Amino acid sequence: MWWPPNPQTGWPRKKRFLSETQERMPASTFWPEFKTQSGARELDEILDERVFAFPKPTALIQRVIGYCAPPGCLVLDSFAGSGTTGHAVLATNTKDGGNRRFILVEMDDNIARTVTAERVKRVATGYTNSKGNVIEALGGGFQFCRLSPEPLFTAEGQIRPDVRFSQLAEFVWFAETGTGYTGRADSPLLGVHEGRAVYLLYNGILKDKSVSGGNVLTGPVFDVLPVFAGPKVIYAAANRMGARAAREGITFKQTPYALEV
Repeated sequence: MWWPPNPQTGWPRKKRFLSETQERMPASTFWPEFKTQSGARELDEILDERVFAFPKPTALIQRVIGYCAPPGCLVLDSFAGSGTTGHAVLATNTKDGGNRRFILVEMDDNIARTVTAERVKRVATGYTNSKGNVIEALGGGFQFCRLSPEPLFTAEGQIRPDVRFSQLAEFVWFAETGTGYTGRADSPLLGVHEGRAVYLLYNGILKDKSVSGGNVLTGPVFDVLPVFAGPKVIYAAANRMGARAAREGITFKQTPYALEV
C-alpha cells in the first residue's frame, strides 16, 4: 500500500509493480482531469450562488455524451439535480452541430424550478456570469412540465373518474401538439395549433353527462361548439356524426384509446 504524505489531499492506494502486471502500463483513471470543485465553481458563476456542493462538471458529461450519445439521440437523466446533463447536451450540440435532445427528471420541485430549469435556460439564452462576463447563448431550449400527483389513467387504461377537465385538457394538448398547455381549460376548444383546432369533450364541459350528450360527438353537440373554420381534431368518448364529420373537416380521436398512456 502507498500512503499519501498529506491525508487531506490523497488516499491510500494499492501499489503495483510493472513485473506484477501483463500490461505495459497500469491503467489510470478514465478522466483524471475532472474534479467536482470545477463543477461547483461553474455552477456558482451561472447562478450567482452556491446551491450544490459537488455538481458534476459539464466537461465530464460532455465526455460521456461524446462516447455514447450520437448527434440525433435522446439523453435521459432521471436525477437531474443541477441540470449539468441538459447543459452538456446543448454544449455538445453547439460543438458538433448535433440535434440531441434531453429529458431531465427532478423530484424536488424547488430545485427543478430554481436550479435545474434556471441553469438550462441561462446557458441556452445567454447570461452574464458572477464575474460580469457575458456568456454567449448555446441555443436550443426546453419545456418545463410537472407530473400529475396521481396518474390520470387506471391500470386498465381508462380515465380515472375523479380526473377533472383541466387535467385531461393538459394531457390531450401535449399529446396532440407536443407543447405545454397555457389555456384556461374552460371551453371544449382547447386552442389552435399550427392551423388546426383541438377540442375535448369530457366531464360535462357542455353541462351534459348523458350517454348521448356532451361527452359524445353528435350533430347537435358539434353545432354548439366554438366555431373554427379550419381543420379540427376532436377528442370525445364516441363519434355519432357519421359522414358529416369528414365534411366538417373533423379528425375524431376516441378517449381514452387515442391517448398514449
